[in-house]
Amino acid sequence: MTLEGKVALVTGASRGIGRGTAIALAKEGAKVYITGRTIKENTSSTNLTGSIYTTEAEINQMHGNCIAIQCDHTYDDQTEEVFKRIQSENNKLDILVNAVWGGYEHFTDGTEFWKEEGFWDMPLQRWDKMFDAGIRAHFVASSFASKLMIPCKQGLIINYSFWAAERNDKGVAYSVAKAATNKMTECMAYELNKHNISVITLYPGLVRTEAVMKNGDYLDISNSESNEFSGRVIAKIYNDSNRMRLSGNRYISAELALKYHVQDIDGKQPVPLTVDKC
Repeated sequence: MTLEGKVALVTGASRGIGRGTAIALAKEGAKVYITGRTIKENTSSTNLTGSIYTTEAEINQMHGNCIAIQCDHTYDDQTEEVFKRIQSENNKLDILVNAVWGGYEHFTDGTEFWKEEGFWDMPLQRWDKMFDAGIRAHFVASSFASKLMIPCKQGLIINYSFWAAERNDKGVAYSVAKAATNKMTECMAYELNKHNISVITLYPGLVRTEAVMKNGDYLDISNSESNEFSGRVIAKIYNDSNRMRLSGNRYISAELALKYHVQDIDGKQPVPLTVDKC
């Protein structure tokens, strides 16, 4: 229970890596707040299972401590209300994990992305969704989180990103959004360094999310990671007395797992991906 007494917020935890991260942090003893738009099963715009209340129930049934709050992070007032509640109930926030992400509606936005020749065939609103419900949502949440962390003179902010930031063949909107996430981490870390708050970009590998498993017949998941794997790594990062040395940089979850001796929930040790094998 390495996070006993700590308060964490995981955005976008209805499903996928956000859900898994929340579960992992709760297993380590943290009081975990989660946000998401989906409050009922099978009502997601991406036609995937999961809801914030399903995640909340799963964590609480395993004797964890989870509080679900419905929030659309494209609305700043809703995001602000989440942090007001956390402040009112705890007067602190130790960990923020920005897992919320928009733009995956490319499965349902009226065009089949695998048939697109290039960015000129992409619906323009997909760019907006990736930036508004992705990078901007991370920025706004980090802004409110910082105001809670600075008085406590410590904290950890994790921004999930991916190798697409360093590739040219993963789609223009997606790659630019991930590159922006990485740069945002660097700049935030620079400004928060004097407050002893670490800001880190984390690259998961191939995660067995609901979307991945739905298309599992077309993917090689032999070196995949559970939804909880990166959350296990984040718990170790928080308890690293030298975590400020990590601030401002991007790291691969599986690479840090080797450093911290973290295995996945099935006992396997995922191999870190590289830029040419992602």
